[in-house]
Amino acid sequence: MAEPGSSAAAVVPLLLLGFLSVSSVNAGDVCVSDPLLSAPLNVTIREIEVNSAMVTWEILEGDPVIGFAITQQKKDVRMLRFIQEVNTTTRSCALWDLDEDTEYIVHVQSISMGGSSPPSEPVLFRTPKESEKMASKSPDEVTMEEVGQAAQLRAGELIIIVVVLIMWAGVIVLFCRQYDIIKDNEPNNNKDKAKNSSECSTPEHPQGGLLRSNV
Repeated sequence: MAEPGSSAAAVVPLLLLGFLSVSSVNAGDVCVSDPLLSAPLNVTIREIEVNSAMVTWEILEGDPVIGFAITQQKKDVRMLRFIQEVNTTTRSCALWDLDEDTEYIVHVQSISMGGSSPPSEPVLFRTPKESEKMASKSPDEVTMEEVGQAAQLRAGELIIIVVVLIMWAGVIVLFCRQYDIIKDNEPNNNKDKAKNSSECSTPEHPQGGLLRSNV
C-alpha cells in the first residue's frame, strides 16, 4: 500500500522543471490537491475574440503559488482542454484555437509545491460570430495590423518620393554642367566667327596689292 505522501512527493520533481503543458483530458480527471491552498479569485474573461480570449485571476496574499492550471471546456461536452504552467507568477493566460459562436466554461486552479488548489468558480463565456465581430467594428476603429500596413505604405511612398527627388537633382546638376560648358565655349566660337568674317571681307590681290576700281 502506498504511503499518503508518496503522490505529493511524485509531483515535486515535475513542478521543479518549469513548463507550460496543454492536453485534452476527461472532465472527471483531477490533480493532487493541496488543502492549504485557496482557489483563485475574481476569475474574468477579457478580450473575447472569434477564436481567442484572455482569462485573468487573483490569488490570496501569502499563498505559496508557483503556477496555475486551467480547464477549458465546451458547454455540454465532457472533453476539455487542460493548460498548466509552473515556475511562473503570471495571473493571466491566453485561450486560443476557440470555435466561433460557442459557449465555454473555464476553471482556474493555483499550483503549489504540495499540489493544486480547489477549482475556482466556473466562468461561462461565448465567442462571437465572425460576422458579428465585423459588424460591431466601427469604421473609425483601427487594428494594430492595419496600423502596421499603413506605416509600411507610407514608408514605401516616402522611399519613392526620395528616389524621384534624387533623380531630378541629378538631372538638374547634369544640365547645369552642360550649360556651363556651352557658356565657356561661346567666347572662343565668337572669336573664330569674327576672324573668319574679317578674312572674307578683305581678299588679297594675287600680286600683294588691294583691288581698286577705276572710276
